[in-house]
Amino acid sequence: MVLALTACSGGNAPAASPVASAPASEPVATPSPQAEQTPEVKEPAPSDDNEQVSETARPQTETFDLMAGDADQPLTATLHQGEGFSLYVFEKFFFDAATGRLSLSSNPDYYVDIEPLPADYDPAELETAGREELGKINTVSEFSGELVEHPLGFVEIYLQTSGGNGVSDYIVWKSEEGDAYLFRLHNPKGEEASDFATPVLASLSTVQGDS
Repeated sequence: MVLALTACSGGNAPAASPVASAPASEPVATPSPQAEQTPEVKEPAPSDDNEQVSETARPQTETFDLMAGDADQPLTATLHQGEGFSLYVFEKFFFDAATGRLSLSSNPDYYVDIEPLPADYDPAELETAGREELGKINTVSEFSGELVEHPLGFVEIYLQTSGGNGVSDYIVWKSEEGDAYLFRLHNPKGEEASDFATPVLASLSTVQGDS
C-alpha cells in the first residue's frame, strides 16, 4: 500500500509502518460623504436557526494534496453524510450511507467499513476481536500509536495482516472531536491497489461525528 498525506513528527511506529484554501478577502465599501450625513435605519436581522447551522456546517467540497508518483496532486473531495457522521469522498469512490461502506467505484472489492463506536467502548475487547478476526487470514502485525507520514496520525488500535487476497486492516481511531470509530479496511492485490490506498485513508482522516 502506498500511503502518504501529512507528515507526523515523532512516535513509536516501527520502520515498517503501514504506509500509507485560503478564503478570499471581501472588498470594503467606503461610504460617500452624502451617505455619512444621512443616517441609515437598519432593521434587526431575523433570528434563523438555519443561519447558525450554515456557520458551523462543513464545506461541501475540500481539496487535498495527495502523493501521486513523486509529487503531490491536488484532488477535490465532496462531503457525504453517513449514519451519525460525515466524511469527504473522492471522485472515484462510492459511499453507501446506510452501511457505512466506502469503496472504489470501479471495483467494490476495495473497501472500508466505517463503524461509529459508543462512548463506553472497551479497547481491550476490540483488540481481542480484531486479532481473532485478522488471525483467520494470516499473522497479525500491530502498528498502534503514533504513525509517521500517515493521514490518520495517531490510532488507538492498528492491526494488519496480509495474504494471497491482499492487505486487511483493523483500526480504532478517534477524531479531533473525541468520537471513536472502527475501520475495517480491505485492499486486495491488483492494479487498483495504489489508486485505493492513499485516497481512502485521506477520506477516513476526515470522518467527523454529527454535532
